[in-house]
Amino acid sequence: MQFLVQYLIIGVGGALGSMARFGVASLIDAMVRKGGPPYFLGTMLVNITGCFLIGFIFSISATEGRYYLSPLQRQFIMIGILGGYTTFSSFTLQSLLLAQDGQWFQAAVNVLGSVVLCLIGVWLGAMLAGMLNQMR
Repeated sequence: MQFLVQYLIIGVGGALGSMARFGVASLIDAMVRKGGPPYFLGTMLVNITGCFLIGFIFSISATEGRYYLSPLQRQFIMIGILGGYTTFSSFTLQSLLLAQDGQWFQAAVNVLGSVVLCLIGVWLGAMLAGMLNQMR
């Protein structure tokens, strides 16, 4: 039963975070674009603010932190809301924690591997979609 509650709480948080991401990115892009091509600034702002927020929530609610959040509250915010808002926040927190733990190689592999492999993944996905689009 506890797993189901966690699952639902994280799902609700994820929905809220996804809606926030769409709203913030759309608003920023609309302000910048003004009829031109799509920009990356909305997504970049979402990623930067999501990274700031996950670092802030993680630290402020840690065992020695200023405010106590139950594990379920932390999951709702950090996995649910911020995971829906941006998965980049989870990636950067994990990279920071590896580096702070002295695991520099793993941190470098995470950063370089994620960026390079995600770019390759986006490229491959776009290429596949382009080929499927041509097969009408």
